[in-house]
Amino acid sequence: MTFFQAFIYLLAAVISVPLAKRLGLGSVLGYLLAGVVIGPFCFRLVGSEGDDVMHIAEFGVVMMLFVIGLELRPAVLWRMRGPILGLGGAQVVVTTGSVALAALWLGVSWQVSVAVGFIVAMSSTAIVLQLLNEKDQMRTAGGKAAFSVLLFQDIAVLPILALLPLLATLPATGAAHGEHGALSQLPDWQRALLVLAAITAVILAGRFLLRPFFRYIAATHLREMFTVTALLLVVGIALLMQRVGLSPALGAFLAGVVLAESEYRHQLETDIEPFKGLLLGLFFISVGAGINFALILHQPGTVALLVVAVLALKFVVLLAVSRISRLEPTQRYLFAFALAQGGEFAFVLCSFATQNGVLTSELANLLVATVALTMAAAPLLFVINERYVQTRFSSVLPEREPDEIDEHDNPVILAGVGRFGHIVARLLRANGFGTTVLDSDPDQVETLRRFGLKSFYGDATRLDLLRTAGAERARIFVIAIDDEDKALELVDLVHEHFPNLRILARATSRQHAYQLLRRGVTEVYRETLGSALDLSVGALAALGMEMERAQSVAQIFRQHDEASVRAMADIDEQGEAYVSVARLHIENLERALQSDRERFDANLVRPGASL
Repeated sequence: MTFFQAFIYLLAAVISVPLAKRLGLGSVLGYLLAGVVIGPFCFRLVGSEGDDVMHIAEFGVVMMLFVIGLELRPAVLWRMRGPILGLGGAQVVVTTGSVALAALWLGVSWQVSVAVGFIVAMSSTAIVLQLLNEKDQMRTAGGKAAFSVLLFQDIAVLPILALLPLLATLPATGAAHGEHGALSQLPDWQRALLVLAAITAVILAGRFLLRPFFRYIAATHLREMFTVTALLLVVGIALLMQRVGLSPALGAFLAGVVLAESEYRHQLETDIEPFKGLLLGLFFISVGAGINFALILHQPGTVALLVVAVLALKFVVLLAVSRISRLEPTQRYLFAFALAQGGEFAFVLCSFATQNGVLTSELANLLVATVALTMAAAPLLFVINERYVQTRFSSVLPEREPDEIDEHDNPVILAGVGRFGHIVARLLRANGFGTTVLDSDPDQVETLRRFGLKSFYGDATRLDLLRTAGAERARIFVIAIDDEDKALELVDLVHEHFPNLRILARATSRQHAYQLLRRGVTEVYRETLGSALDLSVGALAALGMEMERAQSVAQIFRQHDEASVRAMADIDEQGEAYVSVARLHIENLERALQSDRERFDANLVRPGASL
């Protein structure tokens, strides 16, 4: 790829991706649109070198699977065997069967129908995982289920490649899947042994050889050598898997799992991440540039019908499979929308099927165009699910009624019992002070009840709920919720209807503390200040300072910092005055700490002082 072509690809990404993100469409759709714009259909800035670029870009998918493998310990992967085999197997089998039956109904031969079913059953690992990570849904039940299916699809590519030549009805057109090389001439049992030997070699090398090797590389203290070694590892394993007929991405994933418990896991992930992101972006641009718009314009009705049919059929199958697997309804829709598109392995299977005389080149080209368009539609499916389906679905769920509160005379009412509030509640109750705990998250309430911490489900901003909880008789109201706007709304409500109730409020940030102070809350506690000072005391002690002295220094810092928050609460944060006052308070704090240090040093050397 020339410097000019590299410049075009990078420029397209820099312009389109931030624009797509700003419009809420996600980076993947931005990359795809960039490929369409610079491709043969639009400005024709890239063209014949597209296939070469795609081969380079596909390495981004390999790296992505390696990084994902680094995050999954073997024990975790073993626990996922049920979803991988169950969900993944069901999706591939049912989708393949459904597509094959539909093709048979249209008069297509059963061999071609089955081949098309295999091709359509694949989903895009690169696009789906990128979008799930982007939207922070990878750890949800639907995200985990989608990952399990994608992993099974990667594994299933090998037996599908073995089965496709058996479906041939036309003369072969070339050396199918040339990367197999001489291995394609071996008997099946010998090839199976080679595959097993390659997988065993990767596992044993990762377990016994790579750690000492990485230790040797780390001893050089050259950052670039560790990066080179990480890339060598991924390229080498991908090449080995490709030579024995396995998916390179699957091999890289296996290597990542083997190294997941290594002490070098985080370093490997850090070194690979930049290359992974760059090459994945290049992959998505190449997919966009490779869409055959000439074919689409020649047969617009046929292509449009096929795209809609593929998306609809896969969506229905995925929804049914997820229902059988008992995913909750919201996660069911996430799972179905995530996997409804075609995948990059469809391109490989189409080429392989054509070379082996299973598909005609015309049908293969039509399938490639259809799959590419479904991949381009994947980010839009996520947007539809997020903006319309999930919100509409949640709106029809029956709203849980607030719990009946049977505590009316406690001196303390606490709103919000998450990671901050539950500590306050436990400490107050342990010292004999009755505390009525309210929280708007039903799952959190039920979880705490299982651990013996009594709490009540309900929205604390409801006046009737506060009256029932005994706000008119309570002495203290603790606001510990993490929603800043709701916390401010609650302050206003308490001030208006319970003016004698003393408020102690959690502030999630310095700016939140300003807002609370402006509303007349005098007792504001920033959630990060105490733990940051505790850590600072520990650091000072570790550096040789006496603990009592370190705690004294931290107390001086706390007093000055709290005073600065109160002094700056009414100053416009965007104005120059705010910066000037902030600098003044920083200088005052530094002078106070300097003065304290000088007094301490003077006491150490005064006459009669012990050394």
